Amino acid sequence: MSLPQPRDPAGPYRICVVCLGNICRSPIAEQVLRVETARAGLGSAVRIDSSGTGSWHIGAPMDPRAASALRMHGYGTEHVARRFDPEWYGSRDLFLAMDLDNLDDLRALAPDPETAQERVRLFRAFAPGLGPNPEVPDPYYGGDDGFAAVLSMVDAAAKGLTDDLAALLGPAR
Repeated sequence: MSLPQPRDPAGPYRICVVCLGNICRSPIAEQVLRVETARAGLGSAVRIDSSGTGSWHIGAPMDPRAASALRMHGYGTEHVARRFDPEWYGSRDLFLAMDLDNLDDLRALAPDPETAQERVRLFRAFAPGLGPNPEVPDPYYGGDDGFAAVLSMVDAAAKGLTDDLAALLGPAR
């Protein structure tokens, strides 16, 4: 899957990962993607943040179950939930939705259809060998095993996305 070109070729490539409440899936993806891009030598070339399409959890920390899953695998857990701002379309290069509802919301908020088509993608679409379901399911109403499954899905997609970023951006800049 080809990535959109950077808005500012001299600056970092800016990615925003988006889910519903910004306390589970998108913060997990933000943390994992930061580590993967750093491992690939792209830490200074890529900036990652996250947000939610809903406002219920603004200012809240990451869900404790999400934080626990991340800690068990050595990832950071610092996070404060925030709501997606459509003005970010002018400053971010890529928006990654965690599920089809988030994708529809992001596309509806885009300033024009071209931006929505070019810059909004499903996060899990970057996972190699993806099966028929391109979504990262919301684990909020389930148990700890749902958060572990999300972390596994996110890890695979983050590796694929990082490979694509390395191809687009070249050696560490």
